[in-house]
Amino acid sequence: MSKIIEVSHLSKNYKNVKAVNDISFSVNEGEFFAFLGINGAGKSTTINILCTVLEKTSGNVKIGGFDLDRQKDKIKDLIGIVFQNSVLDIQLTVRENLVSRASYYGLSKKQIRERVNYLTEIFNLDEIMNRRYGKLSGGQKRRVDIARALINEPKILFLDEPTTGLDPQTRVQVWNIIHKLRKEKGLTVFLTTHYMEETTDCDNVVIIDNGQISANGTPNNLKNTYAQNSLIWYTEQGESTENMLAESKLNFEYFNSAYHIKIEKSTEATELINKFKIEDYEVIKGDMDSVFLKITGKRLGE
Repeated sequence: MSKIIEVSHLSKNYKNVKAVNDISFSVNEGEFFAFLGINGAGKSTTINILCTVLEKTSGNVKIGGFDLDRQKDKIKDLIGIVFQNSVLDIQLTVRENLVSRASYYGLSKKQIRERVNYLTEIFNLDEIMNRRYGKLSGGQKRRVDIARALINEPKILFLDEPTTGLDPQTRVQVWNIIHKLRKEKGLTVFLTTHYMEETTDCDNVVIIDNGQISANGTPNNLKNTYAQNSLIWYTEQGESTENMLAESKLNFEYFNSAYHIKIEKSTEATELINKFKIEDYEVIKGDMDSVFLKITGKRLGE
């Protein structure tokens, strides 16, 4: 699989602040890739550099084989970006916004009409095409924002905190559309987010903290390496049981009518179930929240 984004020793400084501090990573073509971190971690700074919006301090970047320093115009043709804040005109209608954005790419009238019609169908925009953008709901605006980012048929879609402020139902709708486009078009998606659940389906996740990469890998690999698993033993609280667990040097707590025993691997749960003759139990695998906490000492959302 070919690399569509290659970043080597990238840094961005603001006087004495290192917003991005010597990071290196790559993204494969067609991959669903995510930067996971709290606000201020360096996610948006990185994505703005890759999208030619912000100048880097140092490092090397190639996108689609084109060098960021020498071939910005080539890169701009390859990418679409959904910013945290919309760049569309609140006074124009949805149709007017999409048509005007399409004209920036030198498309013919026929091509513009075809692209707008296609995106209208994909994003279910029929009912709002003639409404002013500024009068739309948050979810409607976000669908239009993503449609705008796809008007030039990019190979890479950058999503900078795309669902912040949206209700859960609208977030699901937005992601359903994006995943459909990935499958149909082979689109590479680069996501920045502080929502753990948005990284579940990612091919690769980079955890960024204080401008530096703290860890990266598939969600499963990260969870297997860093997450804290638990064996939940549903039983009455008793001194003899607690003495038994303590003698085995286990880390445990009792709440919600169960002992919550910390374990490193699922195989350890099997050993404990057999050892203590546990009948009513469940094994809870650690999630990305616990991965992030283990790696950074911080909780997502902070």
